[in-house]
Amino acid sequence: MDMSGTEARLIAQAKQGDTNAFRQIVEANSRNVFGLAFRMLGNEAEAEDVVQETFLRAWKNLDKFDGRSALSTWLFRIASNRALDLIRSRARADHLAGEEAAAHLDAAPETAPSPEQNAYAGQLGRRIHAGLDGLTHQERTAFVLRHCQDFSVAEVSKVLDTSVNTAKQAIFRAVRKLRAALSTGVTS
Repeated sequence: MDMSGTEARLIAQAKQGDTNAFRQIVEANSRNVFGLAFRMLGNEAEAEDVVQETFLRAWKNLDKFDGRSALSTWLFRIASNRALDLIRSRARADHLAGEEAAAHLDAAPETAPSPEQNAYAGQLGRRIHAGLDGLTHQERTAFVLRHCQDFSVAEVSKVLDTSVNTAKQAIFRAVRKLRAALSTGVTS
């Protein structure tokens, strides 16, 4: 959706209470919001909850959207904050999410995996989960936006509401920390 024409008109109509206009905004943006939330959380049900909460909050606060950034940037900021809230609320003992993330990262083998492969996949999943848990909220959001959502650094800085240099530093620190977490104890 482009901010120049259709999006600006829909926003103006939605601000006036037009639910059909807001529905069109939701339809145009929900897939991308879900993708961001899923990559941050690694859980489809939680990502769907984030999408619903994002658009509920957007509807309630649409009058606060001033158009200085793209609507999608504003929606991503809401979604990433909600996803971070969920991450903060998770118990540290929840290793299942890390194993699910590893399962999504690894291609499905053609044959049944050996017990050694299963053990390694579980270990890798725990390392990925621990690596992501070891990131600050800013680093995690920056990493997901840049490397999973293919956002430019400028777009990442807008979502994080920070400078481009700060966004670059957050991405760099996240990559460095994840590499360290994944290389710890790796044997060939």
